[in-house]
Amino acid sequence: MKKTIFKGIATALVTPLTKDGVNYDELGRLIDWQIDEGINGLVICGTTGEASTLTDEEHKAVIGYAVKRAAGRVPIIAGTGSNDTAYAIELTKSACEMGVDGVLCVTPYYNKATQNGLIRMFSDIADASTAPVILYNVPSRTGVNIAPKTVAALADHPNIVGIKEASGNISQVAEVLALAGDKIDLYSGNDDEIVPTLALGGKGCISVLSNPLPRKTVQITDKFFAGDVAGAAALQLELLPLIRALFSEVNPIPVKAAMAAMGFCEDYLRSPLTPMEEQTKAVLLAELRKQGAI
Repeated sequence: MKKTIFKGIATALVTPLTKDGVNYDELGRLIDWQIDEGINGLVICGTTGEASTLTDEEHKAVIGYAVKRAAGRVPIIAGTGSNDTAYAIELTKSACEMGVDGVLCVTPYYNKATQNGLIRMFSDIADASTAPVILYNVPSRTGVNIAPKTVAALADHPNIVGIKEASGNISQVAEVLALAGDKIDLYSGNDDEIVPTLALGGKGCISVLSNPLPRKTVQITDKFFAGDVAGAAALQLELLPLIRALFSEVNPIPVKAAMAAMGFCEDYLRSPLTPMEEQTKAVLLAELRKQGAI
């Protein structure tokens, strides 16, 4: 039986940046606060962490820092995917050497791949990794979808233990779990689908919402796992306006604005990302006030 890396909510954590680089003091404070708020895991250097514009040195340094700062209090999952299999393997090996609890590997973007190419790529990464691998399916960003039958084939690999399913297609979530739910843990990659995913047999969510609201987001899964499905659903629906605001512009633009408003970082993003537009930001801040976050 494969080991479950986490159950519940793992925050896809922002990376506090300034014009001079990564602000490690703020990153450390953010990690400590997330853990104190009861988060079940942390994903470092994912999409929300702006991994695509971190330098190679920064990417590795942020992962290493997070592992040391967390000090085993929660699982640390490192984003190590790439559209270059060799580079993904290099990043994965480096993260494993630093002691991560798992790696998150995205589908190859731009050059894309066939389903056979995906099987080969993810299998090669999993073969090279000493940490368990979570696949990351986000076709809206990468232009390629991991088909459910491909997930089922990859689930036979002993080191591929999970998938972050961010296609936004709940029917695909159902099909993946029908084909491979006994061999792979499925996590929602969409905050508006946490309860539906759990209802189909998912293990939780890799969340953007839990950046500003870790405790309340965890309550959704806690309630569900405790049998309070109605309570979990009510909380999911209550948070929909904030979730919409957090995705009113491309992620992580809104969540960076949210965390800056909460005093955890500067509202600084690397080009080509730009700060949030004033009209959408006003809606976001209003929703954060409703939740008592600011």
